[in-house]
Amino acid sequence: MMARATLDRKIKNLTDDILILNSMVEKATLDSVDALKRRDLEKAREVYEFDQKINEKRFELENDTMITIATQQPIMGGDLRLLASILEVTGELERMGDYAKGIAHITLMLGSQPPVKPFVDIPRMAEIAIEMLHDAVGAFVAKDAKTAQKIPERDDEVDELYNQVYRELVAIMISDPSTIDRANFLMWAAHNLERMADRVTNICERTIYVASGYMEEMDASDDEAIPKTPG
Repeated sequence: MMARATLDRKIKNLTDDILILNSMVEKATLDSVDALKRRDLEKAREVYEFDQKINEKRFELENDTMITIATQQPIMGGDLRLLASILEVTGELERMGDYAKGIAHITLMLGSQPPVKPFVDIPRMAEIAIEMLHDAVGAFVAKDAKTAQKIPERDDEVDELYNQVYRELVAIMISDPSTIDRANFLMWAAHNLERMADRVTNICERTIYVASGYMEEMDASDDEAIPKTPG
């Protein structure tokens, strides 16, 4: 009985830390897009540097999870699925933090250069992706497979916005080659948000696995979060 209570307490602490890490990623993402929209270089630098804190929280969470797995024996199958999934979700969140860092890096590279198009679709992409992420992590902590099953449906909205941004930027580059670098940077920012929404699907996948023991594959490929400077 005492061992069960100890494990429950440790799992509660780990899921609380998942929520903290998620809030850090949400803030970094929203701040990075706001900095890009307003060309706030100081804020972009803060987001870029804040990524180190996200990394540190990820490693702390992973270490605590591994210690729990090693010291709390025997662990039942459901608990082990949860602990293994905490490691996976922690990695997904850290990678999303990289996407926010990438957008901040884009802002720093753009500097004070004028925008090539009105800044509407990318903030909307960020808003939807953050809503998806918030709901997905909440579902993971609650082991709510029913909610997790529905969240990926919103990924289509993000994909549509990304495709719209892509088409508009390509048209702008064709009509005015001098905008190529700036348009390419915005395309990378939109791409990072599109990838973020894809990774939310991975968290939903883990929630279903924790709740049911069944892994429902929702594959998404990986890409670099930070583009290289053109040329």
